[in-house]
Amino acid sequence: MTSRQDRILSINRRNLLRGFGGAAITAFGWQATAPALAQAVFRTYPFQLGVASGDPAPDGFVIWTRLAPDPLEIDYGMPAAAVEVGWEVAADDRFRDVVQTGTALARPELGHAVHVEIAGLQPGRPYWYRFTAGRERSLRGRANTLPPLGSPLERVRFGVAGCQHYEQGFYTAHRHLAAEEPDFVFCYGDYLYEGRGNRVWNGGAMGPLDNVRQYAGDELYSLGDYRRRYAQTKMDTDLQAAHAAAPWYVTWDDHEIDNNWVGNIDQDGTPPAVFALRQQVAMQAYYENMPLRASSMPTGPRMQLYRQARYGDLLDLNLLDTRQYRSDQPCDDRWGAVCEAIDRRDAAVLGGAQEDWLNDRMRASEARWQVLAQQIMMMDLDRTPGEVRTENLDSWAGYREPRRRVLEAIRDQGRGNVVVLTGDEHQNYAGELHIDGKEPAARPVATEFVATSVTSGGNGVDQRADTLAIQQENPQLKWHNAQRGYVMCEVTPSLWTTEFKTLDTVTTRGAEIATRMRMAVEHGRPESLAEA
Repeated sequence: MTSRQDRILSINRRNLLRGFGGAAITAFGWQATAPALAQAVFRTYPFQLGVASGDPAPDGFVIWTRLAPDPLEIDYGMPAAAVEVGWEVAADDRFRDVVQTGTALARPELGHAVHVEIAGLQPGRPYWYRFTAGRERSLRGRANTLPPLGSPLERVRFGVAGCQHYEQGFYTAHRHLAAEEPDFVFCYGDYLYEGRGNRVWNGGAMGPLDNVRQYAGDELYSLGDYRRRYAQTKMDTDLQAAHAAAPWYVTWDDHEIDNNWVGNIDQDGTPPAVFALRQQVAMQAYYENMPLRASSMPTGPRMQLYRQARYGDLLDLNLLDTRQYRSDQPCDDRWGAVCEAIDRRDAAVLGGAQEDWLNDRMRASEARWQVLAQQIMMMDLDRTPGEVRTENLDSWAGYREPRRRVLEAIRDQGRGNVVVLTGDEHQNYAGELHIDGKEPAARPVATEFVATSVTSGGNGVDQRADTLAIQQENPQLKWHNAQRGYVMCEVTPSLWTTEFKTLDTVTTRGAEIATRMRMAVEHGRPESLAEA
């Protein structure tokens, strides 16, 4: 036998002219045209990357898994053929009341990943799901359908997490997030990091530090490189617990492809046509490993990620993509640079089509709260206190015109019900959004909550001295913290409450979680943001 054939033994070849299963055939419009492999007997457990759900609707959601008996091997232990995978959805966690079953094909073209779009379920309730391949069964996951569109809803509670550098800490935060049993999780990006594996990293003022674990391999360029990095990340059982606990809405930031990339531009001066090849394989690997619908399947170096989810009459969640359509960072993206180019009128963050889409959704919304779920800070903070003002040029502050347009559109609605959710900064922030942060108006137009990293940056501290100085210079910034963790948001018709959950350490396993701060804002009164 060849090495591939040896990894999956006793496979009975059947000429199964089956598609992805009823729900997924509708999504893809595909029919199987080649033999599939069924009744597989795996030498090692094929569901080592866990299960996940995502993008719920009132009648269903996506369920995901990926077969990988040898996750870090070149072919991850799978043959160059499609393999049949069974799936079940139940109304109870013990699968006594199975409401739907089907089969899907895990295809080698998609890294033997399975995305099944479940439909026909009851709205506003939990379900449980699992997969089988041959004689092997996955662990179960839990997902919630959305409430009926426009229906009265008294409460939604959800998590916000991201920036999870595998090398710089353990994913303890995800285990605690799973225990919260949120209605959903918004992952704002930096699910993995693309750099080469290192034993040590630059700990800043702390000096060189040992990584608590190490990425396998060099910097990511090929499809196989990205697949292995996702596999290593997703083998973490704390992360698997968070995926299995609730449906996720995922978007990316930069490290899923390359640090600080925007549009077709990378940080290294790579010719755009060459960088497009890297984008293409990185986007394919991202799709393969995320619980996304077929509408997000990439086409070349492009992928549709901005979309909306609606939670009854309470909350409209607008998921944005601030990387793919953005113009180049001004002043070569230099930190602390004084930069007149931030005033460029032709600058873009969302791009024209996405910005129009967002404005249309906000104008049409009848929800009590509107959410911009995105990646980069919208507060335009002065980052170097003193006489010279500088901005983070890789944030909205480096793009003054598109920032102004979005905030003016929010202001002109006059509802005061917009909350912006952000990541990227590796710190917790709570603050107000003004059209111009240099000259704040009497009343802000919206509220922004920035979630810290799961692990990126190592253990962190309660409050950094440089950020304390920044807060003194920027009165719109109401609170900050530099520990690791995640955010929990509880939304009712009259009040939005954000809990900043933090860990004392991520360099040892099993740290306790604490609520470091609770901030609240009243509906229609963004100026009311204060400690709860």
